[in-house]
Amino acid sequence: MHVHILGICGTFMGGVAAIARGAGHRVSGSDRNVYPPMSTQLAALGIELTAGYDAGQLEPRPDIVVVGNVCSRGMPVIEALLEQGIPYASGPEWLARAVLGERWVLAVAGTHGKTTTAAMLAWILEDAGLAPGFLIGGIPGNFGLSARLGEQPFFVIEADEYDTAFFDKRAKFVHYRPRTLVLNNLEFDHADIYPDLAAIERQFHHLVRTVPGSGRILVNGADANLARVLAMGCWSGVERFARAGTGTNWSATLPIGGDGSVFTVQCDGEPCGEVRWPLIGLHNVDNALAAIGAARHAGVTAERACLALGAFAGVRRRMELRGEAGGVRVYDDFAHHPTAIATTLEGLRRRVGRERIVAVLEPRSNTMRAGVHRDTLADSLAVADSVWLFAPADLGWDVAAALRTLGARAHLAGDPEALLAGLLEDLHAGDHALLMSNGGFGGLHERLLRSLAALPGGA
Repeated sequence: MHVHILGICGTFMGGVAAIARGAGHRVSGSDRNVYPPMSTQLAALGIELTAGYDAGQLEPRPDIVVVGNVCSRGMPVIEALLEQGIPYASGPEWLARAVLGERWVLAVAGTHGKTTTAAMLAWILEDAGLAPGFLIGGIPGNFGLSARLGEQPFFVIEADEYDTAFFDKRAKFVHYRPRTLVLNNLEFDHADIYPDLAAIERQFHHLVRTVPGSGRILVNGADANLARVLAMGCWSGVERFARAGTGTNWSATLPIGGDGSVFTVQCDGEPCGEVRWPLIGLHNVDNALAAIGAARHAGVTAERACLALGAFAGVRRRMELRGEAGGVRVYDDFAHHPTAIATTLEGLRRRVGRERIVAVLEPRSNTMRAGVHRDTLADSLAVADSVWLFAPADLGWDVAAALRTLGARAHLAGDPEALLAGLLEDLHAGDHALLMSNGGFGGLHERLLRSLAALPGGA
């Protein structure tokens, strides 16, 4: 079968392409911007790529067109697709029909931590010899790729609440029909799609409705929003996790002042394993509890899961150390919501103690650009010693006012060159520069490292 994928260079759609190729299909695709690393990964799989959304790419006629949610009416390829009557489906719909229907799906949903938790879960199953399939919105270090078909029966998927396609405005995750479901947390996000938190809670309720009675839901027991979701109706077994939870099935004990790199796991109040790993941050302890609980539902003991996490290599762009130059360590992180920003900074603070942290943020998400989080942004950055925020002229809200409580620690830059110049003046040997964006940040990480190395005394 010839599968043609529109929006193929997105992480999710690129994963769909890899899985379709692994299933033996001929795969081609297009995107507005075809560039590495996704273009390189896809080309290595023998997938034909076209730049843009012209109608000519539908010749010769594919058997089915998989439509990404970046596509909309008015695009030449979409109009031609509809006129010619070519069969089409969204990415989640195609995946559900072609792959997931015969698999034991383990889905990880939530506002934060989906990628990391899904990667942990896939690695635990892999370490246990189960060779799961997976589709994750990042590249786990243990696998070096974001998606694979894997072997029966298990398939781990990052379950995103963003809308599915121009013709299907339901959340992506309602297509996946999980047998094991992780609900990490729930906050307001995606302001371009959802009017309020209640609308997102309703979508999560729809997801809960798809889990069979013999299935299992691992839910953050400390999250009141998720409690409201389950109160709408739940027909499956539920296990609760919370780092310091009482009355939960899964909890953890950390050394006093611990940074999350070592902790003991309790199941129903009894110790069942210890995790020693390179990750930091209390949020990652919660992520680990969720992954361990989900893996047990798939037959992996908690003790085995804890040992597996000792070899977990993390996920690219999640507190990833990109390099060190001039005595400055430069990190890359995907954080773009105040809660994620705060937890990421707190994790780094626990690791580095009193050493200086310089936080650099690009408010790139639709929600952030709309100013939805402006009232909580300063508090989320409070742990940093210095804060730099990229604030282009079209941002649309008063960034200076939002950061006023940070005083002299806050700095704004309206263009990339001014941001780089300011950072080079601010950073000194021994500092930690944490760059946070849900995009590429214009290659700032590498530019900063090269510039630091070029300074007198740089390396």
